[in-house]
Amino acid sequence: MSKVTPATRALAAAGVAFTVHNYDYDPDAESIGLQAASALGEDPARVLKTLMALVDGKPVCVVVPSDQEVSMKKLAAAAGGKSAQMMKPTEAERVTGFKVGGISPFGQRRPVKTVIEQSALAHEQVYVNGGQRGLQVRLSPADVRDVLKAVAADVTA
Repeated sequence: MSKVTPATRALAAAGVAFTVHNYDYDPDAESIGLQAASALGEDPARVLKTLMALVDGKPVCVVVPSDQEVSMKKLAAAAGGKSAQMMKPTEAERVTGFKVGGISPFGQRRPVKTVIEQSALAHEQVYVNGGQRGLQVRLSPADVRDVLKAVAADVTA
């Protein structure tokens, strides 16, 4: 497995300190984020999942702890819109350039508005998808927010 992806290149270009962690990806897992947390031996609150949504029809990336669900109402408000819905997997792959299970908020085809769950900022380090199935990057949640110019908000249900 390559440790160089568009996501890791974007982080390196941003001058952010991060480490790369491989794990055994299970394509049949009920929850990809929870499976990643389990495989890494980490608290699911520290392993963030990257989801793609549409807010008023525009793509938005949302980064939340893997053991939480997104409130569409809160996400729409945080992104400055009226309504939100999850993006279809095929559309998420087309927009981001990554395969589902390997979607990273970093290094996407084009920058989109990003919202990070504010509770994630309480951790010293978090894991975020590194742009490939079975690849996570560990870094400061403040760096996640800053590199992505993300809005920090309460967006969980």
